[in-house]
Amino acid sequence: QLQASGGGLVQAGGSLRLSCAASGRTFSGYAVGWFRQAPEKEREFVAAVSRSGGSTVYADSVKGRFTISRDNAKNSLYLQMNSLKPEDTAVYYCAADPHLNIATRPRQYDYWGPGTLVTVSS
Repeated sequence: QLQASGGGLVQAGGSLRLSCAASGRTFSGYAVGWFRQAPEKEREFVAAVSRSGGSTVYADSVKGRFTISRDNAKNSLYLQMNSLKPEDTAVYYCAADPHLNIATRPRQYDYWGPGTLVTVSS
């Protein structure tokens, strides 16, 4: 199971840190990532990190502002979001996959948690 938390309302330029707690399996054996979905839009990739945490990939829209990290000892995934913009407003989802080392497409992920809403006001 995956459970995301940390969403909320923040002003443009502010910061939030999302967390995703995993349970039930060996977390280090999974590629994990963050996706988001804004109203009336498709779910889009935000960031991903490899099993060891040594490799990361970011969407161009968040590169330089967001940082993904994981703590395998704590079975946790994080997304530090800085310099937030109104267009970052969305429901953010964490996802995990046991087959790949790192993945960027939604259909590559087998497991999804319920999302957490991030609202950035202008």
